[in-house]
Amino acid sequence: MVIVGCGGFGREVWSIVEALNARGDSWTVEGFVDDAPSEESLNRVQILGSAVLGSVADLRKRKSPYAAVLAIGSPAARKDVAWALAGTDVEYPRLIHPDSTLGHSIEVADGVVVAPGARLSTNVLLGAHAHVDQNATVGHDSQIGAFSRLNPQACVSGSVRIGRGVLVGASATILQGLAVGDGAVVGAAACVVRDVPAGAVVKGVPAR
Repeated sequence: MVIVGCGGFGREVWSIVEALNARGDSWTVEGFVDDAPSEESLNRVQILGSAVLGSVADLRKRKSPYAAVLAIGSPAARKDVAWALAGTDVEYPRLIHPDSTLGHSIEVADGVVVAPGARLSTNVLLGAHAHVDQNATVGHDSQIGAFSRLNPQACVSGSVRIGRGVLVGASATILQGLAVGDGAVVGAAACVVRDVPAGAVVKGVPAR
């Protein structure tokens, strides 16, 4: 497995893989891929006993099959990398931390990452490369679109429709039955009480 992105979330994904292996999985992380790693991130990757293998362009040249996790917080950047790797012999595993809860009829697409403490109720759909970060909750009958991300402690109520490439900030709440359009951003600690149009940025209580 290659982890794309060696920043904070990339190293959190490393920890998720370790937890899965402790449960009995058998992933080997070859290393990280990052176009512009900071010195701090390089040092922290080294402490893990790993290394940055190169850039996304280097990964595109790979001829042999490989697994990759797109551990990039920005939905737009994650989508760009997925497009860049299209046509390579890549598999996108689903990484679901053992200390998360998935109820009945949870549909999880390729590339999804679910962090520790996340709670998904029932009849939830997670689109490709969606991220549900630590202690976020998703209520019944909700949909999280491809490349979207729920930051830590985000609360998505029941029957919510979140489009593609949406970023929901830490501790934000989206009330029951609402829709958030493609590419929207919900600020940290916001409370969404009405539908959010595609591409909008909303924040505050109530979110505007």
